[in-house]
Amino acid sequence: MTHLSSFRALNRARVSLHLLPARTPYLNTSSSTSLSSSLRTARPWIATTILDSHKARQQSTSNKPSGSSGKPNIRHVVPPTPWQLLRRSFSLRGILSSLTPSGIKKLYRESPLELVAALAILAGLMGISAYIVNVCINYFYAPQFTRYPPAIAKSLRRALYYTNMQPDPQLARKWYKKALEQCDELGLDPFSDEVLGIRIQTAAWLEKIGNYQGAITILESVRKDCTKWVDAMEKAVADGTVDKSGNVPVVKKGDDNDQDDDESVPENLWRKRNRLLAKAVGTSTKLGELYADDHVNDSENAQTRLTWAVETALSEARRRATEGVKPEEGSWLSPEEFGGAMESLAKHYESKSQFHLAVPLLFQALRLCQSPCHRPTIMNNLAVSFAQHPVLSSASEPIPNAPAVSNAVDASGMPTTRDGFLEAAWNWARNARRHAKDVEASERTPECDEACAVALSNMGDIAAMQGKVAEARRRFQQCIELSRKIEFEQGVTQAEAGLRNLRTAGDV
Repeated sequence: MTHLSSFRALNRARVSLHLLPARTPYLNTSSSTSLSSSLRTARPWIATTILDSHKARQQSTSNKPSGSSGKPNIRHVVPPTPWQLLRRSFSLRGILSSLTPSGIKKLYRESPLELVAALAILAGLMGISAYIVNVCINYFYAPQFTRYPPAIAKSLRRALYYTNMQPDPQLARKWYKKALEQCDELGLDPFSDEVLGIRIQTAAWLEKIGNYQGAITILESVRKDCTKWVDAMEKAVADGTVDKSGNVPVVKKGDDNDQDDDESVPENLWRKRNRLLAKAVGTSTKLGELYADDHVNDSENAQTRLTWAVETALSEARRRATEGVKPEEGSWLSPEEFGGAMESLAKHYESKSQFHLAVPLLFQALRLCQSPCHRPTIMNNLAVSFAQHPVLSSASEPIPNAPAVSNAVDASGMPTTRDGFLEAAWNWARNARRHAKDVEASERTPECDEACAVALSNMGDIAAMQGKVAEARRRFQQCIELSRKIEFEQGVTQAEAGLRNLRTAGDV
């Protein structure tokens, strides 16, 4: 095999060495010298040819370089750095190639942790982008804007932007004013919900930046305009100049405008009266709260506006009960709106220590309240009012300076002694705590927990007024523990003040 391999190697090198010894005996002596010279000359060529052929054979059958120790020539692939992988992943070409199954497998093989991180970041960015797009669509195409003409909607968007997102009083004022001017230029009904809504939103913005007087001025103008229109409409109906049904004659237009039937039919006058009167009641209630604010502290105007709101709401309810609801008039105030006006007036009376005037209003507000977590709050207010209620000579006598709603309250069950009022106050505080604890989880709000803490503090105050010091201390401690648990600082402060009062009374 060795000779055969050598023969093949020499044969492939095209060198016929096996013929040279056979030819030597047939040469004559005279030519031997030249032959020797020829052989000497040929050997280097033969040796070189053999070596070259051997090298070529090695290179054709193996990838190993000559002179190596038999180890394969392995090319080491340097993995990409995390930064390179991220750049590759977030480039357009990298993203498109990485989304293929083979691309994902390759990236996972090379750097699994970096791939997972890149996918997580990419998913987060996609989620944030989708959220931003959704917010923008809901903002720019929300019903609060699409109901306006494009020019007014643009001004309102800018006004709200400088109100909420990048507060700038000067620019916000400019665009609110611009929106109202555009409403007038385009001929929008000044008593429509759209125009009145811009005015009320402007007042809310002024209150937000601390300009309470400016907010009061705007709301007073809104209330005045609404009540003026209502009075004019009622006078026109009484004079017979307006149909009692409240329908306004439709001005017939050409056939080209038949498609605008909804816009050409005016709003029923009774329906418009109902809408504007409700707007006036709500605006008057808000005015009462602004007048009662510590920044304004106008108690007289606060009581005037709140009393007007409650009595107007009651008067309209009685009119409907007596005359019936007019065609297309619509419903009156919701229970929440009705009760809210009464509760606002009751809080005003409490702030003036007129608790005997607050109790009837709170009873009505509790009856109308539909929020399970707000009922305990009203009960706590009743407990406070009963605890400080003055002892009247007779419960059947009319309450002096009381609003009209007091006449609807049955006073036969009212206490007549100081102990009776304190007992009623304790019962209301206990009921407030029980109702606040029994609210189901699906309807529970932070107001429930706060009402429970306030009830404990009220029970401590009432017990102290009854001379039950140990009971009062226990209730105050319970209030402090619960308030700290729910992070209700006002409850902690109130209960600690009650404990200090107990220690002061004990020292005396």
